Amino acid sequence: MFAAYAARIDPDHPLDGLELGEVPAPEDRPGWTTITVRAASLNHHDLWSLRGVGLPEERLPMVLGCDAAGIDPEGREVVVHSVIGQSGHGVGPDEPRSILTERYPGTFAERVSVPTWNVLPKPKELSFEEAACLPTAWLTAYRMLFTNAGVRPGDSVLVQGAGGGVATAAIVLGKAAGLRMYATSRDEAKRVRARELGAEEAFEPGARLPHRVDAVIETVGAATWSHSVKSLRPGGTLVISGATSGDRPPHAELTRIFFLELKVVGSTMGSKDELQALLNFCAATGVRPVIDDVLPLDRAREGFERMVAGEVFGKVVLKPS
Repeated sequence: MFAAYAARIDPDHPLDGLELGEVPAPEDRPGWTTITVRAASLNHHDLWSLRGVGLPEERLPMVLGCDAAGIDPEGREVVVHSVIGQSGHGVGPDEPRSILTERYPGTFAERVSVPTWNVLPKPKELSFEEAACLPTAWLTAYRMLFTNAGVRPGDSVLVQGAGGGVATAAIVLGKAAGLRMYATSRDEAKRVRARELGAEEAFEPGARLPHRVDAVIETVGAATWSHSVKSLRPGGTLVISGATSGDRPPHAELTRIFFLELKVVGSTMGSKDELQALLNFCAATGVRPVIDDVLPLDRAREGFERMVAGEVFGKVVLKPS
């Protein structure tokens, strides 16, 4: 079958390890289901895999991709939950949690196999392209906002780095849930888009906000960390799920954190139940993922290049031909 896969690891030039071509199709195994992929979406996790984070060289070649929607063997429209091992379903009971492409081939292929427990029904209200955007970036944003940030309708939230998949999802989900959303971006066009998606205001990085917020959604890391901490009200919560600009900020702001009794909460992906809740939320409210572009799988490199260059607003979706 045709796939986009990691053939080599290169921390400095990750796209040098990306290959497109034929790979073996998944084999049947007890307790697993093979899905015919109709749509899959790109995440920064795929770039980290090409850099060797979570993917050692001994597991190469590895089909990339975490997110997918498609058709199961009975003809049902489904969505894949890409966290494998957290429940013991389909794998050994002692196997640690991992995400597709860390241990098992991913979704940038004509077919993908996952534990049957990881397959959820796709709501009829969502297209394959829309559903394929949800299981990683949108699920991460959902968990950050509604499980870990502790916010309620009417509360205010700052989202750092508008334009990224998680950040974009957080703006849309937060607005739909009655939160007052603010955003930052270095790019004026992305600030305009953030306002169009529901942010009350979008600022340049480091700008002073109209008031301190109840929570900050942080995926940028070192470049925005100090601003995130300084933007919180006393007792506020900073939720972090990534560090695309690096994980070692020049100022940790420890004094401010303990003096103002701020909460710093790490957040990674989300549970199957949270993905089901996210699917239901989108179906019920009309909220839809922001899709930057839809490309055929054989043009996957274009999507990766745009993501590396920071030229994406929302999600890039890949469709097997």
